[in-house]
Amino acid sequence: MPSGSTQFRYTQTPSKVLHLRNMPWESTEEELVELCKPFGRVVNTMCNVGANRNQAFVEFADQNQAISMVSYYASSSEPAQVRGKTVYIQYSNRQEITNNKGTGDSSGNVLLVTFEGVQPNDVSIDVIHLVFSAFGFVHKIATFEKAAGFQALIQYTDAPTALEAKNSLDGRSIPRYLLAQHVSICHLRITFSAHKDLNIKFQSHRSRDYTNPYLPVNPTAIEGIAQPMLGSDGKIKEPESNVLLASIENMQYAVGVDVLHTVFSSFGAVRKIAMFEKNGGMQALIQYPERSWSP
Repeated sequence: MPSGSTQFRYTQTPSKVLHLRNMPWESTEEELVELCKPFGRVVNTMCNVGANRNQAFVEFADQNQAISMVSYYASSSEPAQVRGKTVYIQYSNRQEITNNKGTGDSSGNVLLVTFEGVQPNDVSIDVIHLVFSAFGFVHKIATFEKAAGFQALIQYTDAPTALEAKNSLDGRSIPRYLLAQHVSICHLRITFSAHKDLNIKFQSHRSRDYTNPYLPVNPTAIEGIAQPMLGSDGKIKEPESNVLLASIENMQYAVGVDVLHTVFSSFGAVRKIAMFEKNGGMQALIQYPERSWSP
């Protein structure tokens, strides 16, 4: 085998920091962690280094974890890959990464959330915002699809707020009444991201910046929204559901859950009500047992 294609340098001194070459250009910390996490806990990364931005460093919590990864790929017939590209791995000369980006179990203000058991369009960005806003103001959300499945980056004001959300939601499920009818369950798997401030260029069904209401809406980002259904009269027919979304406008007095329950109980038994603030106004989700009522 030519020396240029050798994947490892066997004579190197082991280190808990690994040097990865031939990474895809501008690959992310999340992709690097996804490759390395089967071998141990990743505590720090450095991506997009080198003249071609195709090298990276990853630091494990323990040197034996790094040795395990090197040994595995040294004896495996399948090379390490990211985005279909073969990645070459060797021990680094450094013993730690001295940048200011943490990942894995290191806390930060941005969460990486994996939605298990669902397809990308099964959980809307509004539902994600509703669930995670229960723990504090959500600045930005970006959703995307990776090998791990449907994922989202969720940015809070600070690390303590993100930590509270992670501790409360990791391993839990999104409430069933917030999901589409064909979705039986959606588990949340949450880690910290190395990102500090997400770069959201457009408001769309895949990304939102709740701190900038004047951000333009990307017209090409609406293809994921379902096409409207037409009734027999040719008018747009709203999809049926047992959950209503109510906007509370021009309030002359305080409107709480008790008030909403009194109003909406006139049309049937109300199971649950959730109130939240969005775009400077109040909204509420009202759940009925079934869709047979007619307000």
